Amino acid sequence: MRDELNALAADLLAAVGDLQARGALVDLPRAEVDTAPQAAWASLAATSRTEVLVGEGGMRAVRDELGDCSRCDLCKARKNIVFGVGDPSADLVVIGEGPGEQEDLQGEPFVGPAGQMLDKMLENVLGLRRDQVYILNVVKCRPPRNRNPLPEEVDACMPFLRAQLRALRPKLGLVLGSVAYKALLQTTQGITRSRGRWHVWRDPHSDLVLPVLPTFHPAYLLRQPQDKRLTFADLKDLRARYDQEGGRR
Repeated sequence: MRDELNALAADLLAAVGDLQARGALVDLPRAEVDTAPQAAWASLAATSRTEVLVGEGGMRAVRDELGDCSRCDLCKARKNIVFGVGDPSADLVVIGEGPGEQEDLQGEPFVGPAGQMLDKMLENVLGLRRDQVYILNVVKCRPPRNRNPLPEEVDACMPFLRAQLRALRPKLGLVLGSVAYKALLQTTQGITRSRGRWHVWRDPHSDLVLPVLPTFHPAYLLRQPQDKRLTFADLKDLRARYDQEGGRR
């Protein structure tokens, strides 16, 4: 929306300039077009078209570009930006939707009750500790009252999520919940029909092709424990493929 308004403002300025040149308008003040958002996206896009830093250096570059982000209204009430945590050279990336209260307070994803369940899922089924994977969210700031992030909030964060995935270059991805699945795969299909089926995410700015497996979010499983068996089956499938791909333990 901001880009569209900036483009409209630029068109209006051009029209005003033409009228002034023909003497139709005199001494009208010129409005300033906000170029900061375009500059940020251009910087990320330029990085994606050149040699991309991977691992720790790449993630540090993305975090530096994110800065003290104010690209959407989620910045107004947040305590901390929740960038991500784990091994920047991990073979598995875990993608959630957004920070909750504890995540916002501590600045780390999945540290509340849902995070404790995720840790158990990783260790008991996949045989992986939290520090052996990389965990991040689609949006980096907590939505008020833990509501789902709005489309414009997701759009503001997606360039950074894609840049994180380019830097990580994992072998596989585990996508938790409907919000993250819809945002990453650009689909309207819900998680109930999509979980347990492998999908492919392709980065539009590089050659990265990432197989991802969506399943229920741990927060959902805390409310609907009867579906834990479905997620358990999904994780067993993920473990088998992880081993086939030569994933490290």
